[in-house]
Amino acid sequence: MTTTLRPTGPLQRGADGAMSRGYDVCVNGRPVGSVELARDPDAGPSTGVLRSLAIDEDDRGRGRGTVAALAAEEVLRGWGCTRVVTAVPAEATAALRLATALWYAETGRTLRKGVPHEPPALPGGVSSRPLTDAEFASWRVDAVERYARTWTERGLPEDLARARSDADHREKLPDGPATRGAWLRALAVDGAAVGHVWVAERTPLPGERDAYVYDVCVAEAHRGQGYGRALMLVAEQIAHAAGVPVLGLHVAAGNAPAAGLYASLGYRPALHHYAKVLL
Repeated sequence: MTTTLRPTGPLQRGADGAMSRGYDVCVNGRPVGSVELARDPDAGPSTGVLRSLAIDEDDRGRGRGTVAALAAEEVLRGWGCTRVVTAVPAEATAALRLATALWYAETGRTLRKGVPHEPPALPGGVSSRPLTDAEFASWRVDAVERYARTWTERGLPEDLARARSDADHREKLPDGPATRGAWLRALAVDGAAVGHVWVAERTPLPGERDAYVYDVCVAEAHRGQGYGRALMLVAEQIAHAAGVPVLGLHVAAGNAPAAGLYASLGYRPALHHYAKVLL
């Protein structure tokens, strides 16, 4: 039995070297599944994306997925990719096992939580308020730098990483703190800001609504005092007031304190994100 990938259409090319193509997974020429591949500059330089690998139910458990994933990696190498990333739904247990078996390293998780019917109360002596213009200006500088570091960790040069981070913040906050569907709140203790949270409404799929926590940070001098939990309660208050049913966020692999906090607040994995160096 020979498992191969057969293109289902022409190779699509986009700006900045982007490429994509769909394939049938075939056994001796017979389609038994499908996979979509892309080279996505937005995911990092020379980064390939393995999307929606699926094997038909009657052909599962025979190693088809393993061979298809390895064949997909070979295609991406041919496109000049030196790294591949993929996202696996939390309920796809077989795909999660496959990613581990093929030496993909988990880089983070998308977590989701249903917004409670009643908004949570903040601890005594703690309140939230919109960022002032001066606070927003300071926050934006810091946020751009912090997000740029995530791009340099993926291999992007510092100047390009900073430019991409700045452009992303401009796109998501075109009107600054007055941007429609975005909320920037400071957590205040005795009138002084000790941290902030940025929440924005999204439409992940047509007809769906959720809110996403793009940034949450406690000032270094005030960490370890429960203010991170309080900021996440502020995020729930924001989502509740906006009438959004689900709240989501991303947590990086290895950030055990944050992962523990989110789990204690009822967040559960929705997607597992993986990466692998293509040798």
